[in-house]
Amino acid sequence: MVLAQLGGSISRAIQQMSNATIIDEKALNDCLNEITRALLQSDVQFKLVRDMQTNIKKIVNLDDLAAGHNKRRIIQQAIFNELCKILDPGKPSFTPKKGKTSVVMFVGLQGSGKTTTCTKYAYYHQKKGWKPALVCADTFRAGAFDQLKQNATKAKIPFYGSYTESDPVKIAEEGVERFKKENCDLIIVDTSGRHKQEAALFEEMRQVSEATKPDLVIFVMDSSIGQAAFDQAQAFKQMVAVGAVIVTKMDGHAKGGGALSAVAATKSPVIFIGTGEHMDEFEVFDVKPFVSRLLGMGDWSGFMDKIHEVVPMDQQPELLQKLSEGNFTLRIMYEQFQNLLKMGPIGQVFSMLPGFSAELMPKGHEKESQAKIKRYMTMMDSMTNEELDSSNPKLMNDSRMMRIARGAGRPIRDVMEMLEEYKRLAKVWSKMKGLKIPKKGEMSSLSRNMNAQHMSKVLPPQMLKQIGGMGGLQNLMKQMGSAKDMMGMFGGGDK
Repeated sequence: MVLAQLGGSISRAIQQMSNATIIDEKALNDCLNEITRALLQSDVQFKLVRDMQTNIKKIVNLDDLAAGHNKRRIIQQAIFNELCKILDPGKPSFTPKKGKTSVVMFVGLQGSGKTTTCTKYAYYHQKKGWKPALVCADTFRAGAFDQLKQNATKAKIPFYGSYTESDPVKIAEEGVERFKKENCDLIIVDTSGRHKQEAALFEEMRQVSEATKPDLVIFVMDSSIGQAAFDQAQAFKQMVAVGAVIVTKMDGHAKGGGALSAVAATKSPVIFIGTGEHMDEFEVFDVKPFVSRLLGMGDWSGFMDKIHEVVPMDQQPELLQKLSEGNFTLRIMYEQFQNLLKMGPIGQVFSMLPGFSAELMPKGHEKESQAKIKRYMTMMDSMTNEELDSSNPKLMNDSRMMRIARGAGRPIRDVMEMLEEYKRLAKVWSKMKGLKIPKKGEMSSLSRNMNAQHMSKVLPPQMLKQIGGMGGLQNLMKQMGSAKDMMGMFGGGDK
């Protein structure tokens, strides 16, 4: 995953500083030098890195800090804030409103993934209740209209374009007018790819912009562009009013630091990131959770949103009941594996948990883990109801294991490995036993029951250390709104 290496390097630098016996000027400088090196290697512009280092040193004045202060936390917070500052221009981008027609124009270099991103953007809003439409104003590239037509048909989104008309301004104008009459509330105009050396194409982009009068111009940027990102993004900004950035190809092995530079050049926020070729591999970009994941600090709110998406509301109280009883059966494990697979790529889900960085699960390992889960589920499909609903591991004798292995077409050692995994998860699950179930609307009850002490017993030691021990866990639970998110996870929140 792009930026995983950068996140891993920054996490390691902070970890090394946290492990130092005394936090003095040398420990701080070593940590900052390591972070600077990581950012420069990731193609972040030198001036941005230098400014960030200067600002952190201004904020963290070790001589002025009183003896009782937690210097590690202050330094970590300063690094977090400065990274957020690079990525956040401080002004929100235009947000389309349902029922009111908005025109969005996509611009960017050749091959950055504009046409695919246009469809993903339309599909995302269509799922949220908008009525989007696509206009292909790219007459320069052969096959551009065919590609847009194919994508739009697959996503069931209306589209407009022409095989004969060569004037992109005319096509854009006609398309926008047509969809306004059809009461589409989100009209997306796809333009030709261009770079700053092509003056004629830049002029054409300005004309399309004048003709369609877009409410928002989105600059689509390939994450692998590198150091050239700053200059190219600036050139686009000078010609048209770029209001937002979408970074594509975030699933590749590129360094991706150029993405940080593009935000600084356009003074516009990143609103989405493309994480793959498929229609749904498109994530809303939120600065704080992104930086938090980059530093290995997790993204609880994103994790809870994922859980809300995959665990139906009517099943959530039932899950809490099972948790409080502490009885973990193979059927529960099967259901949780199903939910985990629905949440999307495992590496992405794990990076939302504190203590895990995306680097901990490299690309190959992620596929391997997903394949292993599917393998376990196939073996559980060969089990009887009695075996699935029993929490007694002694029930599984040799003859039963042989039958399951034959039914699943797997060697017996795979069945044994799956049962070992079950025992390990059952051990973690049993630590939640006795969790009192709050009645609907009893917000404070959960806050009392699920205190930091209780959570610290459940979390793996490595995760607890990364959060910052008990103090860090208490802060994290405050961030979660006095366990409100955790409550919502199990369907106990106020409706």
